[in-house]
Amino acid sequence: MPIITSKYNPPLLFKSGHFSTIYSGLIRKVNGLAQIRERLELSDGDFLDLDWSYAQRPSNGVVILLHGLEGNAQRPYVTGSAKQFNAIGIDACAVNYRGCSGETNRLFQSYHSGATEDLEAVINHILKEKKYANIYLKGFSLGGNLTLKYLGEGRSVPKEIKGAVAISVPCNLHSSLLELLKPKNVMYAKRFKKHLIEKLRAKQLLFPDKISYPDIANINNLKDFDDVYTSRAHGFKDAIDYYQKSSSLQFIHAIRIPTLIINAQNDSFLGDQCYPNKEAEQNNSVHFELPQYGGHVGFYGEKNITYTEKRALKFVEEL
Repeated sequence: MPIITSKYNPPLLFKSGHFSTIYSGLIRKVNGLAQIRERLELSDGDFLDLDWSYAQRPSNGVVILLHGLEGNAQRPYVTGSAKQFNAIGIDACAVNYRGCSGETNRLFQSYHSGATEDLEAVINHILKEKKYANIYLKGFSLGGNLTLKYLGEGRSVPKEIKGAVAISVPCNLHSSLLELLKPKNVMYAKRFKKHLIEKLRAKQLLFPDKISYPDIANINNLKDFDDVYTSRAHGFKDAIDYYQKSSSLQFIHAIRIPTLIINAQNDSFLGDQCYPNKEAEQNNSVHFELPQYGGHVGFYGEKNITYTEKRALKFVEEL
């Protein structure tokens, strides 16, 4: 599809990528959403916690919401999306990845940018137990990468999946990593590393034969974390192998359901290879919007409804 000309033009303060990112992550609040937790037991003995919210009336549609790195289903960008979908009569299932719901998961492995088998497990569970006729996917950052990879990997996508939206997607994980390691992103990288190391220390107590104190001590940046833990725990040779095999960019050409991708030009997390211009132009199912502003999952909107929340609803309603 032709690249979509974006109409996003926020107030002056939100034209700053860093301000937008920080506001969305640390300042924005979303009230008035009631979530009900369901634990999904997985075939490998682990679990996922799903946080459900519902439309006022029984619905035949549901959106599956997928958060970003070290996020959870209570992040404002997730709850804000759930609230808006509920308002138009669509239920919402907000997924907490393994270890992200406030409780350490059971296995040494956890989650990563390419773990589409867990998304598939959620979809299969919903198809079996909930009987929705229309399923939509909406992923943010890492969750956006999962969404695109799931749709383009070559599996038989269930007919109930009608559309998808992916926001602030690091379509090329190595390109994104290189950006995160730059001085401009030191604050974000340190925060991510802090949370990841805290979880890894908890893992070390449970699995001392698989990860050692010196291993953890040698993690100086996010790539080190992926070399020491992510790749080792999930069957990759090293961090670079993980990035190459899990990046969604290589799968976008094969997506066959209507999909909207929105990546801001001033997203400091995204390198040049994270913008799928060519892939979108060559695939009639993929719509790519490239706003000048927005930061990383930092799109502003009046009345506490973000631009991308409105765009997602419009996209789904037009399907």
